[in-house]
Amino acid sequence: MAPAITLAAEAPKLSAANTGFMLICSALVLIMTPGLAFFYGGMVRVKSTLNMLMMSFISMGIVTILWVLYGFSLAFGEHNSLIGWNSDWFGLSHIGLTELWPGYTIPVFVFMVFQMMFAIITPALISGALADRVKFSAWALFVALWVTIVYVPVAHWVWGADGWAYKLGVIDFAGGTAVHINAGAAALGVILVIGKRVGFKRDPMRPHSLPLVMLGAGLLWFGWFGFNAGSWLGNDDGVGALMFVNTQVATAAAMLAWLAYEKIRHGAFTTLGAASGAVAGLVAITPSGGAVSPLGAIAVGAVAGVACAAAVGLKFRFGYDDSLDVVGVHMVGGIIGSLLIGFFATGKGQSAATGVFYGDHTFTQLWKQCAGVGAVLAYSLVVSAVLAFLLDRTIGMRVSEDEEISGIDQAEHAESAYDFSGTGGGVIGSAAHATALAATQTKKVDA
Repeated sequence: MAPAITLAAEAPKLSAANTGFMLICSALVLIMTPGLAFFYGGMVRVKSTLNMLMMSFISMGIVTILWVLYGFSLAFGEHNSLIGWNSDWFGLSHIGLTELWPGYTIPVFVFMVFQMMFAIITPALISGALADRVKFSAWALFVALWVTIVYVPVAHWVWGADGWAYKLGVIDFAGGTAVHINAGAAALGVILVIGKRVGFKRDPMRPHSLPLVMLGAGLLWFGWFGFNAGSWLGNDDGVGALMFVNTQVATAAAMLAWLAYEKIRHGAFTTLGAASGAVAGLVAITPSGGAVSPLGAIAVGAVAGVACAAAVGLKFRFGYDDSLDVVGVHMVGGIIGSLLIGFFATGKGQSAATGVFYGDHTFTQLWKQCAGVGAVLAYSLVVSAVLAFLLDRTIGMRVSEDEEISGIDQAEHAESAYDFSGTGGGVIGSAAHATALAATQTKKVDA
């Protein structure tokens, strides 16, 4: 027999294809934040539109700088199971242009910027629960503190090479725990501290622009393909393609399920329901899409669509003012998507882990998912509430009641979303134009 020869495993080489793919995915994730701004901006009343847009846009500025300075190092450096650190990544000062992310074929810079986009949109998600009533300066400070104290450690737990949830085997393909449960629980913690809007459950607070809502939902759906499929960090084995397919399938199923629930419960198919159902499906498939089959994705989406549609009404029953249903859609959807992995994981996707319906009769994966969900929910809820309490007692979180009633756009930004008083626009402008035209015609007749 010939002697056995041990060959050293070939080191990964930079892949131009995967690098380009991931840069495109990063841009897709970034466009989700303006999409979220439109989605939320259309759902509020006219007097709060700009403030809602700005609460998302400011995250793009603040989180980018913090991520470069220390966020990436703390989230993905190796230190211990609770938090990371890599001094070479502080300020991104010692990263080579072609230095690869360990085990992959993309540069560290590409992985860093992809994860930056996740860090940007996560606090922006929280803003929808706080519509109409939060000082912009207090919100900006909250974003900076929350990303540092809550998002960064949770991202390390879930995705860091030495994070405790990652080592335990908790599956979160693209952010069901780290993004959606994290943001939804934070939203609940903050609104329990700052209280309800003036007129909650008494005054009509309908969306002012459903076309904006639909536009925002469309941008979110489009960008989410980068959010989900890109999280496999390459295209070499088909798992990213599975996630791409499951993203579309689950979103469609959730939208249809939400509309069916809405028709049965309230008697109408609404555009707001279609948009919200789509987002619920996107949320639920985010953690699970790499582990389930397309048929499993239909089940995940359908369950999330009905459950989230039912959950958004809980705020009226329990009296917490979740303005734009962040808790009902993102927290509940994230919990559902994460836990259903324990039932629908096939063992043929991102890992060999299987769910109850595919042979895991000891509920091993389900218990792991429960541990991840419970820890992130509790940590984010408590710490976010404490942050909001401290800010409220120091600089104050809320605008005055008079400013809230008259409109937070004017109070905080000295602008309004729609100007109907300028020439050539709106009712007043049209009337002025008509009057001037009539006067001109009269002069011509007299002449």
